[in-house]
Amino acid sequence: MDDFTDRQVRILRWMRTDVAMHGEAPSLREIAAGVGLSSPSSVLYQLQRLEALGAVERRGRARRRAWLTC
Repeated sequence: MDDFTDRQVRILRWMRTDVAMHGEAPSLREIAAGVGLSSPSSVLYQLQRLEALGAVERRGRARRRAWLTC
C-alpha cells in the first residue's frame, strides 16, 4: 500500500471491515462517516483514485453499495 495516501488506506481498511461485517459494500455516506470525512464527494474522489490504482472496482451504476474492494 505504498502507492496510497493515508486517507486512501483508511478508506480501504474501513471498507474491508464493513464488507466483512455486512456482506456488501457501504454507501459513500457510510464510508464518510466511518473514516471521519465530512463530504461523500471527497469519498467519491478517493474511490475514483483507488479505482485507477486497481484497489477497488465499481460494479454497475447503482448509487448505493456499488464500490467493492479488490
